[in-house]
Amino acid sequence: MLVASGRMKVFVAAVLFAEGLPKDDAAKVAELMVAADLLGADGHGVFRLPRYVARLRAGGFNPRPDIRVVSRRGASALIDGDNGFGHLVMDSAVTLAEDIARDQGVAWVGARMSNHAGAGGVHALRLAEAGLVGIYLAVGNANHMAPWGGIELLLSTNPIAIAVPGQSEPVLLDMATTVAAYGKVKLAADRGESMPEGWMIDREGNPLTDPTNVEGGSLMPIGGPKGFGLALMFGFLAGTLNGAAFGSDVIDFNADDDSATNTGQVLIAFDPSAFGSLAAFRAQVDAVRREMTGSALRPGFDEIRLPGERALGLRRARLQDGIQLPNGLRGRLNGLAAEHGIDPL
Repeated sequence: MLVASGRMKVFVAAVLFAEGLPKDDAAKVAELMVAADLLGADGHGVFRLPRYVARLRAGGFNPRPDIRVVSRRGASALIDGDNGFGHLVMDSAVTLAEDIARDQGVAWVGARMSNHAGAGGVHALRLAEAGLVGIYLAVGNANHMAPWGGIELLLSTNPIAIAVPGQSEPVLLDMATTVAAYGKVKLAADRGESMPEGWMIDREGNPLTDPTNVEGGSLMPIGGPKGFGLALMFGFLAGTLNGAAFGSDVIDFNADDDSATNTGQVLIAFDPSAFGSLAAFRAQVDAVRREMTGSALRPGFDEIRLPGERALGLRRARLQDGIQLPNGLRGRLNGLAAEHGIDPL
């Protein structure tokens, strides 16, 4: 089924408002959730609504948080999210990072007491579409990866997103430090699909391909020990530095409904005009884009794409045609709607 993005925003906002969020907050969370679906990050968009509602009902989320800046020095700042929706905390962080970067040339905004905030690319892209370079780091909301060579699940997917403004459109990298984000595992299970070998291994190192039978299994880091190293360092920067959870302190928000996750995130913003002409920078980004995509192809390939081209292309298509909604997910969403007398999808 295809659902128009505008209809989806109205639906999600109505459910969240009925579950106790203020109207404007519900609308903002809905906007940023649907933005993930528009970019093709289906595991981080409306797919998460039933989980969010379960945590709201159990007290795991604060529906009316006092999101505030607790410290600020020069180009750096720290936000306390008061256990509110991560989308709202990141909305505040984007606004603050943009303001600081316009003034200082660069901004580093950390967050603690936040929550799952959907796709990191959504937040980095907002900065790029404002003419800034945006970088997002986060500690994931459940540990599904062991240290390289170990079996204890002490690390999450700890993603990074980088968005660079161009003349035509931004270049957007949005990736986990694991071969696949755990949201893709959950999506595969929801759709009755198997996982490719290389996504996960069991405690003996054997491949896992059944997404419904992954208990105790570890996601594989990208590049082996290099991905482990990146996940570790991103955890220090987004978690430890902000006074947020990292390592064994991380709460599995998929399994725990009522504990505060104390999720940590970082938004970094650069103003290209602090380094020279913004127009010249954007023009050069597009010149490099043309050079890369126009270069000679290896046998077996029919094109070269820059990071984010597929996601931004999907956004254009889904804005026009609608967002794909599997029947199982539609049923769960309509079940939530029926509890509040909201029109079903």
